[in-house]
Amino acid sequence: MTQVLDPPVDLSPPPVARRTARRKALLEWTAVHSLGIAAALFFTLPFVFVVLTSLMSDQQALTRDLVPDTWEWGNYREVLDTPGFLTWWRNTLLYAGLGTVLTVVSSIPVAYALAKFRFRGRNVTLMLVISMMMLPPQVIIIPMYLFWAKQLDLSGTLWPLIIPMAFGDAFSIFLLRQFLLTIPNEYLDAARVDGCGELRTLVRVVLPMAKPGIAAVALFQFFYAWNDYFGPQIYASENPGAWTLSYGLESFKGAHHTDWNLTMAATVLVMAPVILVFFFAQKAFVEGVTLTGVKG
Repeated sequence: MTQVLDPPVDLSPPPVARRTARRKALLEWTAVHSLGIAAALFFTLPFVFVVLTSLMSDQQALTRDLVPDTWEWGNYREVLDTPGFLTWWRNTLLYAGLGTVLTVVSSIPVAYALAKFRFRGRNVTLMLVISMMMLPPQVIIIPMYLFWAKQLDLSGTLWPLIIPMAFGDAFSIFLLRQFLLTIPNEYLDAARVDGCGELRTLVRVVLPMAKPGIAAVALFQFFYAWNDYFGPQIYASENPGAWTLSYGLESFKGAHHTDWNLTMAATVLVMAPVILVFFFAQKAFVEGVTLTGVKG
């Protein structure tokens, strides 16, 4: 006797439901990405405008044109040939580079002690660090200037800005401390059982695990020093040989107040290193900022 099998049951949704689901998914994708594209354009278009203006001629830069008629790449060469511009570059690299290294090296041991050691007065010390973060630099600028300029005779140089970084930075200490709290103490205990001292534990165990947090702190400090205008204005304004890019750009703009193409070209040269550094280090930067503050 031949058995008659029932036809297979189609459990897939009807075509109308499938089209509705696809249309809904497309609308959701468009809505989410439209907000992202709008935000990206909001931050990108000003930079694009600066780049396009920097490649215009003197006459076209004063018009409402948005695209250069001829691409004047020589504007960048003219800016680089400006007397003092390369000196401003060198000073900025010294200030940002050396300052970042000193800040990171001096802040790590303090953050490690506040995160992993138990000692009397630890909470008070942490509160002092936080209070220093809330203290504007303008409040202490007069006594600090008198100390560096009158007592040590270092006015007209960048050393009053670089030397204090060798003694740590409140924001960097706090950020590193918050990141180090996310490292389990079991790793440190295992290293101590193996005979590692505190310094060796810090170097061999903690630092490799804290690379994202260190990268975030280093980038924050580098960006701050690169864009700092207030400090060089106070200590280095009397000596053009010690000017940084942020302060020298103001002088450049005053000397070329009608040459908007040259002013924009100088602005691009000042911004380009920061953008490149963030572009190549954004993964570590975002990871360090995201993981910081998981524990309190």
